[in-house]
Amino acid sequence: MSNTSPPSRRTFLLASGATAAVTGAAITFRANSKEVPAKLDSYKPEYFNAEEWAFVLAATARLIPSEGDGPGAIEAHVPVFIDRQLKDYYGNAELWYMEGPHDPTATPDRGWQTPLNPAQLYRKAIPAFNAACKEKFGKEFKDLAPEKQDEALTNLQKGDIKLEPELSIFFATLLANTKEGYFADPVHGGNYGMQSWKHIGFPGARASYAEWVGQHNVKYPLGPVSIKGERA
Repeated sequence: MSNTSPPSRRTFLLASGATAAVTGAAITFRANSKEVPAKLDSYKPEYFNAEEWAFVLAATARLIPSEGDGPGAIEAHVPVFIDRQLKDYYGNAELWYMEGPHDPTATPDRGWQTPLNPAQLYRKAIPAFNAACKEKFGKEFKDLAPEKQDEALTNLQKGDIKLEPELSIFFATLLANTKEGYFADPVHGGNYGMQSWKHIGFPGARASYAEWVGQHNVKYPLGPVSIKGERA
């Protein structure tokens, strides 16, 4: 978040696609052939309660807004992705080393520095952040005007809104998960209709496109393909 004029979404996404690939290493994805894309307005969260779901809808909508070029987080169903991941073994940190000691002041290269797993982090941080918003702005996050939501998220990112030390990585985690949900294969709940892939020209899970690797500045003519073989 920033108070300066933001770049276009396309510029942001092209720049952050590689970042998402790196931060995505924090999540070990599990494809589930029984899962099908759900309409957002009828989706019933598997992990989030009503308060948490309302926050995630509002927060991801400001991190990748709907206005501007390309789909926003809501159109890409990023909240569905985050909800499903927190319900699965990423949320439980099932495959992570979680023993202490933990140092909330450590640099990101030191790894996950909180005793809370991701699901617990969201569960504790959302009401804490809502309480801070209510104290600072008079309303919970979801009820703030968009420009005030941006200000609140910027304050959280910069540490001007302080949460407990074990919750200090909440903004970074929320932003990383939002990017991951935006760019992940649709089988995981986000990137609905492969909209983000179409927007940046990513071919997806095509079996082979090696002949295009060396063709610089040539637009790739084929649409993306998902893990399940869906085409867009």
